[in-house]
Amino acid sequence: MFLSNPKIRAATLSISAAILLAVIKVVVAITSGSMAVLASAVDSLLDIVMSGVNLVAIRHAEQPADECHPFGHGKFETLATLFQALVILATGGWIVFEAGNRLYSGQQELDVNQGIGILTFSTLAAWGISSYLKRAAKKTDSSALAADALHFRMDIFSNLGLLLGMLIIHWFKLPWLDPTLSILVAAYILSEAFKLVRHALRDMLDHELPDEIKQQVRDVIQAQDLPLSGYHNLRTRRAGSRKIMDFHLEVCRHMSVEEAHDIADQLEKGIENAIIGADVTIHIEPCNEGQCPGRMACSQDKSRIVHSS
Repeated sequence: MFLSNPKIRAATLSISAAILLAVIKVVVAITSGSMAVLASAVDSLLDIVMSGVNLVAIRHAEQPADECHPFGHGKFETLATLFQALVILATGGWIVFEAGNRLYSGQQELDVNQGIGILTFSTLAAWGISSYLKRAAKKTDSSALAADALHFRMDIFSNLGLLLGMLIIHWFKLPWLDPTLSILVAAYILSEAFKLVRHALRDMLDHELPDEIKQQVRDVIQAQDLPLSGYHNLRTRRAGSRKIMDFHLEVCRHMSVEEAHDIADQLEKGIENAIIGADVTIHIEPCNEGQCPGRMACSQDKSRIVHSS
């Protein structure tokens, strides 16, 4: 069942919460006439679209490899991340535009009491949902869920900014502070969106994984009590939450094909257990030493397991 998958369960919760918050904000915005709450409602409606995109993308990404997609469907998550980043950029730009208009016109919010109440509730709800999605993204290594968590974390800051602005307007009659705070919130939104764009483009262009991941591969190889002489040509890339890697493994030239296959299979399982989402392919090669010392010497001397580019 789809909901047994932690990523799909988190995405489903996200879109359900976004719908509930958006409906409440729209109702309050209409009854209070508050532009601040209406702007927050528009942001929540965007969250619905983004969460829906995440749900569709994750369900596609979790499908197994098929004849047309032999490497799986992980890039659906990357595309969802890029799409969300672009929408966040547009939202940040819209906030800057509206804030500029408010600064120019000096427009003041109406019936701020209702607005204060709903913005307080929305801030607390966004914090709870963002924390849950962030934990789910870390556990499953999902960039799409991380982007969704950013949406709700963004809501926390935008709601707090609007809430503070409305309180100051209510207490000190300083309407120009509200759009000023909105511009600061928009600056944060834009900076985070650019980070998501960079992350998505790195995945789409098959940028190599961080050095920490490659060091983990080396650590797993070193920890194995196997007759190895080295490895080289390690290549890595990401497809959604999958970390795809392959390398050439050197084994004793006197080893049988079955023994070499068992070693490669053991290493693949070791790396996949150590690195979440790892998808490993190993190419076996005979050791290139001029005079082979014998396979027992490979397993006895761990210092001989070296990496070459």
